[in-house]
Order: sequence, then C-alpha cells, then structure tokens
Amino acid sequence: MIVLGSNSEIAQAFVEKALESGETYPKIYLFSSNPETTAKFARHIDVKYLQPSEIFPLDLLETVNYSAFDHISSEVLFCASGFLGQNSEEGLYNEKNTTQIIDINFAKLIPVLNFFAEKMERQRTGTMIVLSSVAGERGRQSNFIYGSAKAGLSAYLSGLRNYLYPRRVHVLTVKPGFMQTKMTEGLPLHPKLTATPKQAAELIFKAFKNRNNVVYVLPVWSLIMLIIRNIPEFIFKKMKL
Repeated sequence: MIVLGSNSEIAQAFVEKALESGETYPKIYLFSSNPETTAKFARHIDVKYLQPSEIFPLDLLETVNYSAFDHISSEVLFCASGFLGQNSEEGLYNEKNTTQIIDINFAKLIPVLNFFAEKMERQRTGTMIVLSSVAGERGRQSNFIYGSAKAGLSAYLSGLRNYLYPRRVHVLTVKPGFMQTKMTEGLPLHPKLTATPKQAAELIFKAFKNRNNVVYVLPVWSLIMLIIRNIPEFIFKKMKL
C-alpha cells in the first residue's frame, strides 16, 4: 500500500482497519512531510501487525524527486494529503496562505497522483482512494479558497475515474465533512456532524471493498450538501455559511 499524507489520523486509522481486516501487503510505503513523526506509526504497525514499511519524505511545497520512488508500485494507494490553512479574514488575502492551500490540496498534489496512476494503468489493476472534501461542492464564504482547491481535486478524480475505468483501475473519492483531527482542533464543530478517524476509516474501508465511486463521511453529509448545492444563488449569496 502507498500512503500519501501518512501522518493524517484518517490515513493511519485506515491502514489499521485494513490490517485488522486481514489485508496483507509486502510493504507499506509511508510518504510524509514529517518523516520523524511517521516513524512512530511505522514502528507501531511493525510491532502490532508485523507489517513492514518504508518511509519516504514528500513535501508538496518543494520540488518532488520522483526518481527516489520510481521503483515503488502497489495495488492500493491512500491519499490523505491536505492543508486547511487560514480561512479567516486574516488569511483570506494572504498570498502565502492561499498558495499553500492551493498547492497542497490541488496544484502540487495532482502530478504526484498522476505519477502513481500511470503505474497502476501499466499494471492494469489497482485502487486509488483520495480524500477530497464536502467543501468542494459549493463555494462558501467560510472556506472558499480551501473549497475551490478541493473542488478542483474532486473534478480531477471524477475524470481520472472515467479514464482509468476501462484500464481496470478504480478511483474512490472520499468526501469528509467535519472531522475530529489535528487539522480542525479548536474549531466549533457540531458533534452529530463530526466523525472520528476510526469512524471514517470504517466507512472508507467498506466503500473500498464495495468499489464505490464516492463516499461521504458521515453519510448525513450527502443530504446536507444536496440541500446546499440546490439553494438558489440569489438567496445563497446572502447566507453566512
């Protein structure tokens, strides 16, 4: 298994769910912008599941050295790379903040996903599981820079799924709503609309085994976003969402 953004609580919970469910991998490749932190998780799965792994540095804000992992191939890729950034008025027009949000969630991430998608296409098998967000379904004043990057990612995954389908490679788009993670720590999240990493992992793993195309975390977000998408623009622009 290839894991992009391997310090994500959701990514780690998914890896553990897969291993607990009997999935076996010759090696799990953990890509991270913070390899030292990733090493703790690598040791954990080695001790608990006897699962060998290898860590690769990957910083989407720097030039990616593809030759360093050209030899890697796998039938499963899980991508949890993401950056919420500052969506307040202080960060709204901040160039560095905007660039980081767009680069990590879309612009610099797509070439990496393409790199591994091409490998799977040559293998004629594989599944790519990529975390996008419900924020990408309609631009809202609370997070429209982040949302626009995730909207681009969702569109990319939809097209990639269409392209890879006849080549026997499946693409699963994951759309989390509120998540109880380090990235959202301190935000006022409604408990009934907020999932834990373990809940997310269980839903994503089930969708992976069922070869679903899109999965919402939690399922209630499918209904919420259906309503939000269909609010007329002349009303929507006056709302504080």
